[in-house]
Amino acid sequence: MSWLVVIVLYPAGLYLLAVVEHWSSTGFWVWGRPCALAAQGLLQESVRPKQRDKVFYESAPLLLLGTAVLALAVLPFGAGLIAAPLATGALFLNAALAYVMVALLMAGWAPNGVYAMIGGWRFLGQLIAYSMPIVMAITAVVMRAESMALDRIVGSQATLWNLIYQPVGFVLFYLAALALAFLPPFDIPQARGELAGGVFAEYTGWRWLQIRLARMVLVLALSLAVAVFFLGGSGGPWLPGLAWTFLKTMAVAVSFFLCGRLLPRVRHDHTLEWSWKFATPAALFNILWVGILLLL
Repeated sequence: MSWLVVIVLYPAGLYLLAVVEHWSSTGFWVWGRPCALAAQGLLQESVRPKQRDKVFYESAPLLLLGTAVLALAVLPFGAGLIAAPLATGALFLNAALAYVMVALLMAGWAPNGVYAMIGGWRFLGQLIAYSMPIVMAITAVVMRAESMALDRIVGSQATLWNLIYQPVGFVLFYLAALALAFLPPFDIPQARGELAGGVFAEYTGWRWLQIRLARMVLVLALSLAVAVFFLGGSGGPWLPGLAWTFLKTMAVAVSFFLCGRLLPRVRHDHTLEWSWKFATPAALFNILWVGILLLL
């Protein structure tokens, strides 16, 4: 019964996120827009570049979607609700999310187009910027739980959420998640008005629809990861654990769309500067802070 609730709730959450994304950029609530976009993607002619790399072109959207699904597979939706309960869940999650970079590089290289290739290489630079902060933020969370099992990480926050225990780690992981999902202000791989669609400029029709779905699933997976690592996961009073996980996940996902658009787009060189001068030292300080708290 619990898995049935998950199967119903989270697709509904994806639909809501698509509506919220449109509202955050236009200011209008259009509840039927996800259905309209789906119909457009299915009915639109799928135009393919003539000199494309066929293997990369077809497999990049699938790899992006598969990466997001793999990340969801190891994350707990509630107490005991994990599709793949791995003892090294935190490590597996980080390894799975690394393939987002591979998918975007393949999508940028495959069409043999200028805008797409620039978008792909921009994301590679962005990866160099966010990879160390996100790994070290997860390391500090694992230190407190003394385990890489994600259910143990949730259990370690029964008395105090990691949001309060290690606020620096939360901020770093939150910003790195925005960069990993290439959401504003870290949306330079797509950069509307600058790269004409960027890394996915040459995708149309059902392939474009597949990329949009993969993007939404990736945002959902990262939001669930924030809830599990820093917001206590299924912990909370009165409501069932499954409900708390869903509410926290949706709150984080909505904040991704709202907070990012309040900031100007960050250039790739500025992203690298921010990472090496501020984020990486802050992540090291966060590990030191958690170590001191554990000793005390």
